[in-house]
Amino acid sequence: MLKVGLTGGIGAGKSEVSRLLVEHGAVLIDADRIAREVVAPGTPGLAAVVEAFGPDVLAADGTLDRPRLGAIVFADPAKLAALNAIVHPLVGARSRELQEAAADDAVVVHDVPLLTENGLAPLYDLVIVVDAAPETQLDRLVRLRGMTEQDARARMAAQATREERRKIADIVIDNDVPLERLRQRVRDVWEELVRRAHAPRLAAQGPHEASPGQPSQE
Repeated sequence: MLKVGLTGGIGAGKSEVSRLLVEHGAVLIDADRIAREVVAPGTPGLAAVVEAFGPDVLAADGTLDRPRLGAIVFADPAKLAALNAIVHPLVGARSRELQEAAADDAVVVHDVPLLTENGLAPLYDLVIVVDAAPETQLDRLVRLRGMTEQDARARMAAQATREERRKIADIVIDNDVPLERLRQRVRDVWEELVRRAHAPRLAAQGPHEASPGQPSQE
């Protein structure tokens, strides 16, 4: 199994890269999706968030009002840290469960927005950073997600810098490019991930013991 950490700044296009990797056969563990699951109605996670931030963070139907909560925490680093202290352990536990269920030779991609900020790089065999210029991120957040420029800038400022993310990267995928170029880059990266995922097994088999129908790796 190859454990890959995938990250990138908000608006960098990480979701598109993860989607393309899944098309190639990756097992995706999406931290954002899990983060929503662990604060669903009736969960201990939601109860802890309400206790910390008050009932005003609930929508009328009892679900978490994520825009309201986001406006609170992204403007206050201490409150953001308090939210992370509640959610991150729950996300980590669920992510480990999903990883353990994957096949031994799988490429497991952990889509983790705050991988850099939380010092999680050592948890993975390698880290992929999806990179885009800050002006590209801002444009996507305002034009495609409908954020105000002020909210978009606040969310970007709450994350690691572009330089900090690139510093921990084993592989950088530039997403300031047309979609077809991005597709080709992801195809190339996928071939490298598969090679790495299979390398320990092939080494253990020896150069003349590769699986039937597969060439030996010499």
